[in-house]
Amino acid sequence: MGEDRMEQRRIDLANGIHLDVVDTGTPADRPDAPALIFLHGFPESHRTWRHQIAHLRDRYRCIAPDQRGYRNSSKPQDVASYTPDKLIGDIFLLAAELGIPEFTIIGHDWGGAIAWGIALAGQGTGRVTRAVIANAPHPAIFQRLLYTDRQQRESSQYMRGFRDTANDALVREHGLTGILMKEVRWDRPSAMEPEEREALMEDWQDRDAAFGMLNWYRASPVKVPAMDEPFALPDDYSPPALPDLAIPTLVIWGMDDSALPPANLDGLDAVIDDLTIVKVPESGHFVTWEAPDKVNAALDEFLARTD
Repeated sequence: MGEDRMEQRRIDLANGIHLDVVDTGTPADRPDAPALIFLHGFPESHRTWRHQIAHLRDRYRCIAPDQRGYRNSSKPQDVASYTPDKLIGDIFLLAAELGIPEFTIIGHDWGGAIAWGIALAGQGTGRVTRAVIANAPHPAIFQRLLYTDRQQRESSQYMRGFRDTANDALVREHGLTGILMKEVRWDRPSAMEPEEREALMEDWQDRDAAFGMLNWYRASPVKVPAMDEPFALPDDYSPPALPDLAIPTLVIWGMDDSALPPANLDGLDAVIDDLTIVKVPESGHFVTWEAPDKVNAALDEFLARTD
């Protein structure tokens, strides 16, 4: 079972949700190997992390779910089932079902957004020992940028399209592909292998999964102003009441990300005590498979230092 094939099994959580999960198990020669939980983003699957799991599985127990709303995991169709607290809760429940008392959380895109929440919630209990974030904005910094930064707001207008129920007929007719082609330039050339792209396109035809994925956006408390609204913090704005992150944290950023510009890195050192930033030039948003060797090298160095 290597990079090209990672077998999954269904894990039933205590909240009634089931997730399809890759679990490589503890390496035979490393019975005390730390557990790494990998979270994918939109609109992918656990395979976002295929290169990293293949690289790390001989030294770590690697766990990667298809998250709620994706592929063959549970896909409730109501928006309220996708609020961040429920998505964060799924991962803590998954760790409990797998008998993992502590773990390193690793996330990309929406998986990174949930990883920020898991790290902040789990650091004080000892359940989360380290965090790795790839091209996913810190919740406090992102909302501020959406109000004040033209590039970030313009890059995030697709979220307004994803939230607009007027697009539901398009999704019902064409699957997720229809709304992606309308709102985002997903058809641009990329570093994704053709067979991976074909598999994703097939996943996007599942209508329940399509609405499950869109519900991540619809349930999010993040506000995305229109382009004609003022570029300023609202009078009633107050930053999220979040603690600083005290656990070792690695942030990897593909610097050519068209959805999340590098301004998202500014200010991280003020809210994270032990921060490592690795910038990956000439990589776009999907840094885990656009620049896998650089991501793997960053993970090796960070994990070795903090093991």
